[in-house]
Amino acid sequence: MLKSELNTVLTGEILDEGREITLVELCRTCSVQAETIEALVEYGILEPSGRHGSHWHFQATSIRRARTALRLRQHLGVNLAGAALALELMERIEGLEQRLRIAGSQGY
Repeated sequence: MLKSELNTVLTGEILDEGREITLVELCRTCSVQAETIEALVEYGILEPSGRHGSHWHFQATSIRRARTALRLRQHLGVNLAGAALALELMERIEGLEQRLRIAGSQGY
């Protein structure tokens, strides 16, 4: 292990999935401008509640979706339409895997 790896500190925040966060909180958490979040909303990646703009609120699960979409765009060059599709497919796979785990635990 490299010396730099030993000094790495992980930080995080545990959020209640039912909690709503503001546009400002989402921007700060994802380190992006409001325009970026607006683009994610435009492509259906995020679904806000409330009136437009600064009055928007998001489910805490939006943080994960936004970060995933932003990583797909930044690291793989995927456009936002592609990121929306990828997120939908990833969520379907996750749901199917969960159903398989439940079926397996019930002995089917």
